[in-house]
Amino acid sequence: MSSDSDVRPSTHILSDLGFELTRVGDELRGSAAIVPEMFVPGTPSVRTSILAVWADTACGHAVMAAVAPRVPVTLDLDVHVYRPLHESRTINTVARLVKAGKSVCGVEVVFTGAGGDELAFCTASFMAAPNPEMIMPSAQTGLASRPRGGRLQVPLAERARCEIREPGVATLPRTEDGLNSSQTVSGGLIALAVEEAALSLTPGTSLSSLALRFLRPVRTGPVVATAQVRDGLGRVEARDAGGDNRLAVLATTRVFG
Repeated sequence: MSSDSDVRPSTHILSDLGFELTRVGDELRGSAAIVPEMFVPGTPSVRTSILAVWADTACGHAVMAAVAPRVPVTLDLDVHVYRPLHESRTINTVARLVKAGKSVCGVEVVFTGAGGDELAFCTASFMAAPNPEMIMPSAQTGLASRPRGGRLQVPLAERARCEIREPGVATLPRTEDGLNSSQTVSGGLIALAVEEAALSLTPGTSLSSLALRFLRPVRTGPVVATAQVRDGLGRVEARDAGGDNRLAVLATTRVFG
């Protein structure tokens, strides 16, 4: 199966989420303005997968010094939301490295609203990419701040070309504007496909929890996420359809209500 990576828009999909990240001492602090295109369709709730994107970005930079010059790779990432995210102004993040081990690094992230109230939290673990030839550019390993990107102009799933094939099944193409530093499909966009697959079985809701276990990168695509949901609790598999349908991510989801 051929790759979809010949699609080359001028901006990266994730940069359109407008997330600004700055190092302050031992913390990485981020913020982004909220726009309606970030909401789960049919609801006033910000997508939990967007929190996963921001957490993955902040955590990756938090562990960079510990694994430099190697590329950090996400092993698992869990996001838990206290109540439906009806924030309409700004969401802020604080990421802290809680363990810098020889093999695995652990990070925690706290999300707060414009008024300072805690909205959600995330825990994640990372390792250095097994391939020693995968080296981060020096400009990124010495990060002082990450500039704010653009403004999402269309709903995120539309921007990422993520589509519902049938209830419980979502597809996401591999595109040039959706790759990470390893030139594989961004883990944050796989989170979006997982979310879409689960929510297609429970329309009108949003996710209270999203837990991702990354088993292998998606090198070819498209990503095909298949969900089973019972009493609001979902089990989702994301596979690299063009890479012998190999299992890439195992995920669990929980919806509000």
